[in-house]
Amino acid sequence: MEIKSSWKKLGYANEPIPEGTDLKKEIRRLCKEKNAIIMAHYYTIGDLQDIADFVGDSLALAQKAATTDADVIVMCGVHFMAETNKILCPDKTILIPDLNASCSLAESCPADEFADFVAAHPDHKVISYVNTSAATKAVTDVVVTSGNARQIVESFPEDQPLIFGPDKNLGNYINSITGREMLLWDGACHVHERFSVEKLVALKKEHPDAKVLVHPECKGAIVKLADVVGSTARLLKYATESANTTFLVVTESGILHQMQKACPEKTFIPVPPDDATCACNECNFMRLNTLEKVYNALKFGWPTVDVPKKVAERAVRPINKMLEISERLGL
Repeated sequence: MEIKSSWKKLGYANEPIPEGTDLKKEIRRLCKEKNAIIMAHYYTIGDLQDIADFVGDSLALAQKAATTDADVIVMCGVHFMAETNKILCPDKTILIPDLNASCSLAESCPADEFADFVAAHPDHKVISYVNTSAATKAVTDVVVTSGNARQIVESFPEDQPLIFGPDKNLGNYINSITGREMLLWDGACHVHERFSVEKLVALKKEHPDAKVLVHPECKGAIVKLADVVGSTARLLKYATESANTTFLVVTESGILHQMQKACPEKTFIPVPPDDATCACNECNFMRLNTLEKVYNALKFGWPTVDVPKKVAERAVRPINKMLEISERLGL
């Protein structure tokens, strides 16, 4: 079916859905009909995580995309994740529920400016966080996630100068635990930048026995208050295996859905941002993914995400290098 031009302006297929439609049932029917799988990041809404074939962090999603035999992947996350899927699976159709689902961290690192930065330091190897555009990955030696950044950084000789971009907070954290002095790009995630030290300290006083779980994209002052620092997958694993029963969670609040599912008897308290009007810190881009948009994306086969061939050929090398190192190290 031809997609209306107004839908393209919206960035998603906005076809009215008949009242009473069982969206979850219809989504699963369409997946079977089109040999499609749904992949969802931990930061999406709970309803999407519950219908997804696979839920994970950026590393796990990339690993899954590289091995699936589906013809269609619906990436419920943000645009750079869908690009990564397309780069790894060029012959598959990659759908994203809303093309407007960008990433503040990826946007903080325009590819042309980053390329100039790299060119100005020709003796440096380049490590880019996965939260970047395909064009930025194309000028990178190896991609990392928060779950494997330390190990991949340490795989380089100690005397090798390194550029790390775009997340300065993650880069500073990796520098602090490895003793490296990587040259950092000045980028950050708008969600993790907003967490409040004062509110975290107040919650620690209210819940003195709680463990503090912090994502390394947070500022250094927040990281110093953590009991555990790690990727969403690591934080979830720790919460599941810990004997503790109360946790203060300092990352995007979507992860609480999986934490609560895994440990219904435990208490997970989201730490609010500085400008909190509610008790949680949400990514507005992740929240653009909805059941209605997933249904329409599957029904009409749009919006699709494509990557120019020359960009994809360059970008796939650092992604594959990350996957190879992660597999070798058992990450």
